[in-house]
Amino acid sequence: MRMMTFPRRYLIVILTFISTSVCYIERVGFSIAYTAAADAARVNQSTKGTILSTFYCGYACSQVPGGWVAQKIGGRKVLLVSFVLWSLTCALVPLDPNRVVVLVIARFLVGVAQGFIFPSIHTVLAQWVPPHERSRSVSLTMSGMYLGAAAGMLFLPSLVKYRGPQSVFLAEAALGAMWCVLWFNYASDPPRSEHPKATAAGFGESLLPTKGNQKMKVENGGFSAKSANIPWKKILYSLPVWAIVVNNFTFHYALYVLMNWLPTYFEQGLQLSLQEMGSSKMMPYFNMFIFSNIGGVIADHLIIKRILSVTNIRKLLNTVGFLVASLALMAIPVFRTSGGAVFCSSMALGFLALGRAGFAVNHMDIAPRYAGIVMGVSNTAGTFAGIIGVDLTGRLLEAAKTANSDLSSPECWRTVFYIPGLLCIFSSVVFLVFSTGERIFD
Repeated sequence: MRMMTFPRRYLIVILTFISTSVCYIERVGFSIAYTAAADAARVNQSTKGTILSTFYCGYACSQVPGGWVAQKIGGRKVLLVSFVLWSLTCALVPLDPNRVVVLVIARFLVGVAQGFIFPSIHTVLAQWVPPHERSRSVSLTMSGMYLGAAAGMLFLPSLVKYRGPQSVFLAEAALGAMWCVLWFNYASDPPRSEHPKATAAGFGESLLPTKGNQKMKVENGGFSAKSANIPWKKILYSLPVWAIVVNNFTFHYALYVLMNWLPTYFEQGLQLSLQEMGSSKMMPYFNMFIFSNIGGVIADHLIIKRILSVTNIRKLLNTVGFLVASLALMAIPVFRTSGGAVFCSSMALGFLALGRAGFAVNHMDIAPRYAGIVMGVSNTAGTFAGIIGVDLTGRLLEAAKTANSDLSSPECWRTVFYIPGLLCIFSSVVFLVFSTGERIFD
């Protein structure tokens, strides 16, 4: 690693990219493994929805605490502990769909552990990445989620088929352990001499954790008081923050519903086998990976060239992404072939990922010092979307199955995809009206 000539912040971004990939391999992997085991045990759709949504209950509990802890002691340490905890849980818990209580507790614990990860990542990136690199750095890091989901969809169904559902848990725990070794060996906080103009730029030294009120040296040789007090009231009453919150909720509602129920849609809605679909089943998530990075590159290019203001760039990408995604989501049940379903879901998730260059990077625009805190608040809303959306979808499908005897009819799925489609339209309007790209928290 010492032979590398590129700046250390690039290494940090690459490691956070790998971390999000591994996290989403775990999430997709559980959905695939549990669906296979639950279907074999004849578990009903409502119970499946409850188990799948339990993760998000734990995830919601630790979002804001995760941002607070990362703000106090540093995201680097919190990120490592989080990975260790969820990896151990995956390694030690047996996958038995008949032991509902054990699975509920295990998924809750994994959710709590992973809830610290994304606020910690935003804290780390706010410390390391200068403003003109934030769009593509955050987009690359977050695109790891989609590459991980794509890899999970491609490889894990075969692992379930040949080695059984439990093998997925062990593989995920091994990946988590390997990432912990890399992070422990190569991650660090930014040196205080790395960014001499940190205060003006809004990153680096000025964002490192501090204890209480203390003085810090600034560029002109003087000192200024630095307070570690978090402006909770200002954050919670801020309309730009709520614009991020609303869009985070919608993004994750659509993502989690598709992530957890797309395997069921392919197998029961279209009567297809995941093993027989080949690489096509990974295309929705691979498309997210591509579009996420495209959005980041476009945003940073527009910022560097000063073609548009940061505010207008965020609004443009968010609006285009969410409106196209809404149309694609509502078109999914119209197509009754694997190609049509894969195309529509790929377009939906791809343009949602493009929209992340709008709302997701906006945390660091408006509050670089408190990026982890604001991310924790907005990601809590995204997590509630997972709890509500995944469980509600299970209930809707169970009711549809009771009325139609199976889930092969497009009418069984129309409401499932119309809800996130309409939410996308609403959220894009909210972001267009209330968001800003200006720094509003000092």
